[in-house]
Order: sequence, then structure tokens, then C-alpha cells
Amino acid sequence: MSHIKEGSHGILWEVFIQSKPGIPHKHAGNVHAHHAEEALTNARDVYTRRMEGVSIWVIPANLVTASAGEDSDAFFDPAEDKVYRHPTFYTVPEGVKYL
Repeated sequence: MSHIKEGSHGILWEVFIQSKPGIPHKHAGNVHAHHAEEALTNARDVYTRRMEGVSIWVIPANLVTASAGEDSDAFFDPAEDKVYRHPTFYTVPEGVKYL
């Protein structure tokens, strides 16, 4: 990953929005800002204009660590022998919402 330099628009921030309480945050996009408070304000203005969010997370994009797509086989193979990690291993109890 390349280092993201601060320019006249600030640094790049990744934005995650929680649409309802109890639901996980989902990546919505990104914004430029000079500091976290400005990033929150920009994210609110860009991604929740119609009141579709209850919580916003912003993370400097240069702090995100990701696996490389070309390494996916070697990276994810160890999980194949742990069937309890697969969602199909479990049954969802009645009455559970937002799973």
C-alpha cells in the first residue's frame, strides 16, 4: 500500500456507516479531511443526507491493512479445516434479528 500524503484537501479517510442500532457498520466510501472531526462532518454530509445512519466511523486510509488478492489461496486455506468458522455450521435461533 502506498503512503497517502496530506494535500490541500487533507488526507483520505475511509467511512463506515451503521444504518440501524445492532447492525454492523458497512463501508460507505471515503472523504478527504485534515482531522477526524472534519472527516466525521464530511462523512455525515456526504453519506447520511437522508438520515440513513445512526453511527459513523472514519479511519485514515493509510492505517488500513489489507491482504493482497493474489495471496488469497495461501491466506485463507488454513480456515478450510475449521468448519465451525463457517456460517452454515450454526443454526439461527428463532427471533434473532439482524444476523
